[in-house]
Amino acid sequence: MSSALNVPLVDIDPSGVFKYILLHVYDKNKNEGEPQMTIVRGYKRCNYHADIYDEVQAKLTPLDCEPLGGGRISHDPEDKKIHIYGYSQGYGKADHEVTAKLVKEAYPGYSITISDEGY
Repeated sequence: MSSALNVPLVDIDPSGVFKYILLHVYDKNKNEGEPQMTIVRGYKRCNYHADIYDEVQAKLTPLDCEPLGGGRISHDPEDKKIHIYGYSQGYGKADHEVTAKLVKEAYPGYSITISDEGY
């Protein structure tokens, strides 16, 4: 069985505005094709999208991950609202629809909105 199964799909900071990236996670033999899963990671402590990637890749070893794009997340736990927007200069814009779907599953009862505006 793949060790990807115990990797949470969404790991974002509990509140605030921060950068995030969307990633595909692969077994080490990624030339065998399909990614195991798609995950969302976002942390205030990371100044750059690449910092998030480096941290995630280090944590996921021996799995491999590939950034699909990035953006920003505004997480308001009091009003149960998450807004996904913007893009990453290094990785381009993530598919916010995909991110929203994953976040919605991780945060049921939240209002999730997306926008292509803003940086």
